[in-house]
Amino acid sequence: MKENNLDQKFSKFIVVVSILIPVVVAILFNVKLKDLGVDVEPLSFLPPIYATTNGITAIVLIAAVIAIKKGNRKLHERLMTAAIALSVAFLVMYVAYHMTSDSTKFGGEGAIRTVYFLILITHIFLSIVIIPLVLITYVRALASKFDKHKKIAKITFPIWLYVAVTGVIVYLMISPYYVH
Repeated sequence: MKENNLDQKFSKFIVVVSILIPVVVAILFNVKLKDLGVDVEPLSFLPPIYATTNGITAIVLIAAVIAIKKGNRKLHERLMTAAIALSVAFLVMYVAYHMTSDSTKFGGEGAIRTVYFLILITHIFLSIVIIPLVLITYVRALASKFDKHKKIAKITFPIWLYVAVTGVIVYLMISPYYVH
């Protein structure tokens, strides 16, 4: 009975956080500090940093899978915690950049434009989907429900890796159009 209550508490937390993060990010994405009378310099230096953070996240995720396949649970746990921390750092930098800077328009034309928007749309959609998956996967590991953890991790890992890698690709594709 206590275990079921614990599952319910975490389930409610996961649902709330999974809804709150995309909603807050969407709202803050459209808030410009200059429009609120806050005199702040654009944080135009952040995109290459948060793109690098995405790349490091991808590497950490792969290293974590290798660690667990080699039976190194402690290293796997540390790497997964680091991947979550990197994702949170990315999100904070991403929101800070967009609150201080105008959005950059993609300037490519033709097929590359279609490719860019296909990658961008899937990246955004899956970055929302991944939130509850990461939280559920992490909570199952913390609760030592390793069979359930492993089952959902097989879904979580490739989606999270895709989001991290496509974050870098989106940056590389749009970076020539940044105004400096």
